[in-house]
Amino acid sequence: VQLQAFGGGLVQAGGSLRLSCTVSGSIFTSVGWYRQAPGGHRDLVASITRGGSTNYADSVKGRFTISRDVAKNTVYVQMNDLKPEDTAIYYCNARIPDGLVQYNYWGQGTLVTVSS
Repeated sequence: VQLQAFGGGLVQAGGSLRLSCTVSGSIFTSVGWYRQAPGGHRDLVASITRGGSTNYADSVKGRFTISRDVAKNTVYVQMNDLKPEDTAIYYCNARIPDGLVQYNYWGQGTLVTVSS
């Protein structure tokens, strides 16, 4: 199983970016986007199940939208109205079923920098 994350970059405050995470090698049960700022913890930003149920951190509600393309096994997060405090390395995480067990896989991080 591999996760490939794309879409980070440098953007001014108020701008937008879209991150994508493609899961190869298996279907996913759910995918979450996490972020880690320098010196900080890795925190959940948003998650989505294969069925489409979503969950968001309070700090991004109304600004970020997570979606999935089941046929492409890809999850996207559209980030609008970005703020300097959104600056972090963003990681995607997939829960992959193997029988009755769920395994966690991480993609490589993608850096999002929001300038003020």
